[in-house]
Amino acid sequence: MKVKRIVANIATADVTAAARFYRDILGLEPLMDFGWIATYGSSETMRVQISIASEGGSGAPVPDLSIEVDDLDEALRRVTTARIPIEYGPADEPWGVRRFFVRDPFGRLVNILQHH
Repeated sequence: MKVKRIVANIATADVTAAARFYRDILGLEPLMDFGWIATYGSSETMRVQISIASEGGSGAPVPDLSIEVDDLDEALRRVTTARIPIEYGPADEPWGVRRFFVRDPFGRLVNILQHH
């Protein structure tokens, strides 16, 4: 057996609130929308990963989601323009990433990162 995909599921009463953050700010494509569930993603091939952590590194809390981007400065600009509070960072971490944490519209802590 081979795992083909891992999907993060976030419970909410307002599925449409995801579009502003995951589509408009992070640039994910709407892949499916049945009204009661909407899936955002990328047509690019991604590695399947799941992380288990006791802390978020550098004393930060464990984020609910980690999203790697190719341009952290642009992600930071979009988050700042949308007036979404930064909860951690931006920080250059000793393990080779630059990152910051924000909360999505559902209160999930999201680690947005770029590898050096």
